[in-house]
Amino acid sequence: MEKVIAKSRWYRLIPVAFITYSLAYLDRANFGFGAAGGMAEDLHITTAISSLLGSLFFLGYFFFQIPGVYYASHKSVKKLIFWSLILWGAFAMATGIVSNVKILIIIRFMLGVAESAIFPSMLVLMSRWFTKKERSRANTFFILGNPVTVLWMSVISGYLINSFGWRWMFIIEGFPALLWAFFWWRLVDNRPADAKWLSQNEKQALEEQLQKEQQNIKAVKNYAAAFKSKAVILLSLQYACWSIGVYGFVIWLPTIIKTAPGLDIVKTGWLSAVPYALAIVAMSLASYFSDKTLKRKVFVWPFLLIGAVAFYCSYLTGAHNFWLSFVLLIIAGTAMYAPYGPFFAGITEILPANVAGGAMALINSFGALGSFAGAYLVGYLNGTTGGFGASYIFMAGSLLLAAVLTMIALKNSARLHKT
Repeated sequence: MEKVIAKSRWYRLIPVAFITYSLAYLDRANFGFGAAGGMAEDLHITTAISSLLGSLFFLGYFFFQIPGVYYASHKSVKKLIFWSLILWGAFAMATGIVSNVKILIIIRFMLGVAESAIFPSMLVLMSRWFTKKERSRANTFFILGNPVTVLWMSVISGYLINSFGWRWMFIIEGFPALLWAFFWWRLVDNRPADAKWLSQNEKQALEEQLQKEQQNIKAVKNYAAAFKSKAVILLSLQYACWSIGVYGFVIWLPTIIKTAPGLDIVKTGWLSAVPYALAIVAMSLASYFSDKTLKRKVFVWPFLLIGAVAFYCSYLTGAHNFWLSFVLLIIAGTAMYAPYGPFFAGITEILPANVAGGAMALINSFGALGSFAGAYLVGYLNGTTGGFGASYIFMAGSLLLAAVLTMIALKNSARLHKT
């Protein structure tokens, strides 16, 4: 009976989730292009302040994860994301208007607040609509909004800055979120029971399957009990380390590439897009085989290890061979993105539905701290050392630790299941 409803769920929900997360990622990741495209010079921003601005988003993102996902889990994902779209679109556009660095600091922080509950709330929504055998692919299809957005954003942002300047880039790229909020409101339902486009039999079949899957998971009383579990603690630390590598890479890749001889902002945009094109393929394959085999751990830690090795080899290559170093960065970027679908699918399979949303919010909150550290410290290391070697070592070490923690945490997670 599950097959009867599978097709309609995929084409009704996944494109909407994909576009929503794409717009969120667009308005957080384009700061790196603004910094490389004249913002720092125009606003007299030092390297230290530029690193702070690049990372402040994640500080705001950290503080409001759990309250936001609590509202999404117990009230309405639909309402939460509608108002988040309005707010982050406004803050993103405001980034292109201000001339005062102090106000810009507030805007970057508030942009993080506005987007803070989007990702875990989306995971909650996916867990309500897709079964265990589908969840890694469902998660991956909307998380693909991340690399797909950075792919085209890298190219378009370069052209926008070149043609209109960095201010108009922020304004033009922030406006779609405001418009999309009203499409989201019309197209999304919180639960299958609310969907008028599903028959009663289809709703019942899906609900029965989801409830059946919950029977194999050990009960956890509340958020406090879930947060104390060893698996959740280890996965929180793991995701913090992983995010150091991801956002150190995402925020500062344009700056790293632009230092190569003969590269303007347009060429920088095209080259910055390459790792994300390959990441789309890697994420799709990892999620497909993870769902096919119902294995999660083996589709997470090996990729993180590959990313660590690639960053370390890029450090060994040094600045004298830009193109070899760039190829290694492509490998690192691709490997870091590949495991997202299996990783978050695994969380919903080791914790019951009543606490899974909160656990994902806690894990994502630690990811925000790692993102803050990655965005700030990579920029700081690049500025103080005058090169990229130190930041490559930093990101390599973080990913190596993330790979080790993955193996420990998901091994321990078996204890959360009924015996």
